Amino acid sequence: MGLGNYMEGTLVRTVSLSALLFRIFASVVLVQLLWLGFTPTVLAKVDLSGTYNIATLTPVQRPEMYGENLYLSEAQAQKMADGFQQYSQQASKGSDPNRKAPPEGGKVGGYNAFWIDRGEGAIALDGRFRTSLITNPSNGRIPPMNKTGAARMAKILADWRIIWRDPDPSVAKDGSSAWWLEGDGLGPYDDLEQRPLAERCIIGSRSTAGPPMLPNYYNNFKRIVQTEDHVMILTEMNHDARIVRMNTEHRQAGVQTWLGDSVGHWEGDTLVVSTKNFGVTPPLSGSDENLTVVERFSKTASGELKYQFEVTDPTVWDATWGGEYPWIPSDDKVYEYACHEGNYAMGNIMRGARLLEREAAR
Repeated sequence: MGLGNYMEGTLVRTVSLSALLFRIFASVVLVQLLWLGFTPTVLAKVDLSGTYNIATLTPVQRPEMYGENLYLSEAQAQKMADGFQQYSQQASKGSDPNRKAPPEGGKVGGYNAFWIDRGEGAIALDGRFRTSLITNPSNGRIPPMNKTGAARMAKILADWRIIWRDPDPSVAKDGSSAWWLEGDGLGPYDDLEQRPLAERCIIGSRSTAGPPMLPNYYNNFKRIVQTEDHVMILTEMNHDARIVRMNTEHRQAGVQTWLGDSVGHWEGDTLVVSTKNFGVTPPLSGSDENLTVVERFSKTASGELKYQFEVTDPTVWDATWGGEYPWIPSDDKVYEYACHEGNYAMGNIMRGARLLEREAAR
């Protein structure tokens, strides 16, 4: 054996021994980390980053006339789209500048349908149109509240703490008088914190930022930015940014936030997000601080984002409920929803109530 062959053989044996020792060392370290509770990070195989439009004519809850039928026929879906198109054309006409004032005590109304963006048709998953976003329970409707949840809601409304726009017990009331003074004097305009969260520009209405993240009447864009350690989900209204922390534990239960504490991990190509630690009035109407929402985000073969959600709140609903719908990719941009800067109506609501109270005292 030559010196060269001898040195080469020694080098190979040395490298092999070093590799073996490294593997043994790495295995021992990994076992110790697992014993200490360390969970290996699973890196994403897909990138969910992008802008999505979630506008849809499909309601969150299924109209009762469909019963347990989850699907619409193509003819039914087309009829829905055509009907809304006709309504939009009529409702989007310019307002008559010479129109008369509404009757005293009547509803002034808001802007016309030009500002509404509910989409152009029903959602479709796996090539079939849906009657509702909710799929569980089988009737496609949110389960009735249990006794605890119903009692809590009754107390909120009795105190005129109109946290969500629905339900709002003041909707049917006469707007031309201080009707609340006829009772015990407590009314829905006593202080700003009684008004709905969306009206105060704190969070968007109808759980648009979620979770669960549901479609609204307008401003239905979402933007996702994904990294190894975090996933950011920007909701157009009210410019809420949800930060999903990846592969970690939830914060302490006492640390509560409007949108909850979102923690995510990957199960194959699906991003799974668990959110809890909400405040006493989460974005989802009726829910409380015991709310937990599990969401799943996955890409479909057509490039859409399949969004699934599961809602659990044992002090409000006895049963878990949930649903799914597609997020449609868009090349549009998400611009700032500057709610506070234009919220002159909030001050006018309170000033109007004081004016009516003064008139009633005359």
